[in-house]
Amino acid sequence: MTTDLRAAWAVRPTHPDQPEAATLLREYFTEMVVRYHGRPAVPGEVEAAMIESPSGDLVAPTGVLLLARHEGRLAGCAGLRFQPGWAELTRVYVRAERRGRGGGAALLAAVEAYARKAGADRIRLDTRSDLVEARALYARHGYVEIPAYSHDIYAEHWFEKRLG
Repeated sequence: MTTDLRAAWAVRPTHPDQPEAATLLREYFTEMVVRYHGRPAVPGEVEAAMIESPSGDLVAPTGVLLLARHEGRLAGCAGLRFQPGWAELTRVYVRAERRGRGGGAALLAAVEAYARKAGADRIRLDTRSDLVEARALYARHGYVEIPAYSHDIYAEHWFEKRLG
């Protein structure tokens, strides 16, 4: 028997300033800081990361922030920044207790639909070497490594998926 794990997921757009969005974005940045440094975050570190890489542009017309619920519970997020002809994927995050249940796939399907609707012919993203699970997720869903298109100091891998 095959079960579509994505069926238990609901993905909807929201504003980055909404309380649920702010909660998930803080969790995302906390995980990024902890994994990058390989230790617990020190006071002020997460806030500094959030200031260094703001999320306020993840609203129309420059982008979108999507929140995911799994079986009705807040579980993850993903964002898109719209560029002329393409979109950049950012802030992909699923809460640890909800991982392995199709959330990454559900978020990617939703952002791809939003990118197509916005007229993008491809999605690009950059990521770090330590985010091995994310890199595997992207590869499983048709994203291929490309040469660097950005100069973010944390970027070590760049991916792209052509939208059909």
